Amino acid sequence: MNCKIDGGNYKPIGNYIQLVDNRNKDLTVTNLLGINITNNFMPSVANRSGLDLSKYKLVQKGQFATNIMHVGRDERLPVALYEDDKPALVSPAYKVFEVIDENELLPEYLMIEFQRPEFHRLSWYYCDSSVRGGLDWDRLCEIEIPIPPIEEQKIYVDIYKGLLTNQKVYENSLEDLQITCNSYMDTLKNKFLEPIGDLVELVDNRNSEGANTNLLGINVNKVFMPSKAKTTESNLVKYKVIEKGQFAYSAMQVGRDETVRVVLYSFDEPAIISPAYSVFKVKDDVEMLPEFLMLWFYRPEFNRFGWFISDSSVRASLEWERFCEIKVPVPGKKIQEAIVSIYHTLETRKRINEQLKDSIKPLCPVLMRGVVERLETNLKEVNYEI
Repeated sequence: MNCKIDGGNYKPIGNYIQLVDNRNKDLTVTNLLGINITNNFMPSVANRSGLDLSKYKLVQKGQFATNIMHVGRDERLPVALYEDDKPALVSPAYKVFEVIDENELLPEYLMIEFQRPEFHRLSWYYCDSSVRGGLDWDRLCEIEIPIPPIEEQKIYVDIYKGLLTNQKVYENSLEDLQITCNSYMDTLKNKFLEPIGDLVELVDNRNSEGANTNLLGINVNKVFMPSKAKTTESNLVKYKVIEKGQFAYSAMQVGRDETVRVVLYSFDEPAIISPAYSVFKVKDDVEMLPEFLMLWFYRPEFNRFGWFISDSSVRASLEWERFCEIKVPVPGKKIQEAIVSIYHTLETRKRINEQLKDSIKPLCPVLMRGVVERLETNLKEVNYEI
């Protein structure tokens, strides 16, 4: 016999949502968004040249947008709740929908359900066998989810929103620190200037015994990364050794990338880099913190100037001699230490913020597990009474 559980039970999503199809006919909205596989809106990567934005769908605050194509390929359903006050545009291929009655189902509660791994697995299971592995809208509506009473939904939503709010407050504080760090640096850009060549010296230690196999490269974001170069034990002896506190510099392709690839090595264990790179360090008799110098290398104007003075060769290189002519500020040691301290605090807080975001994501399944366990308990109690 079928029993209705007072605490709620599993119901098809289609009972609670409806499609919305409002188009940007008057062209008043230009903010074009897509949805990524982490269930977040993001700026669209579509080529806007020649796009007829009047055909694009409007999504309003409290509405959902989903891309039901490629579910089989990605093994998850990209779906997101729009929470901004100003409307946005999404692809005409997307489905836009809303909750029919928020007295029965909260949009925020539904979004928590959409973030469960179980929901994505079920969406993948329900998708068709086409090349794209799409999920038909009617099939999506057949998926059943646990729907407790509205009061209980509010509890779960309040818990989740409270965690998100705390994380956002923490994230906003990072902007203040970033502004402080940038402002300090801006005050120095026309003071205490000296050529890089007066501050640093080349280092050329080779991996002569081939013992070090930790081969690294430099990317355009000024970060060390595992090298993709194919090497053998015999040619590893040609590679340069880099140690903590030293810099690696690639003179090639500065003009092409519009970035000066230079990185401070901050690890305890030495590594090896291409013999085509330069390794340098701050001179022993110069009062310059390597971390402060690296902060200047991060600045966009440093990249622009390096690009400007790079040569016109095929590789568009910034040769070492030209690099050494670039002037950087050398303020007093205490000023350098203060700015570096702010930067280290900023980087630490960024890592903590990412950890906070990563810890919040798994809470959706945990919260929904509480709903499921409650429903199972209610079902057992009903069956016992029967």
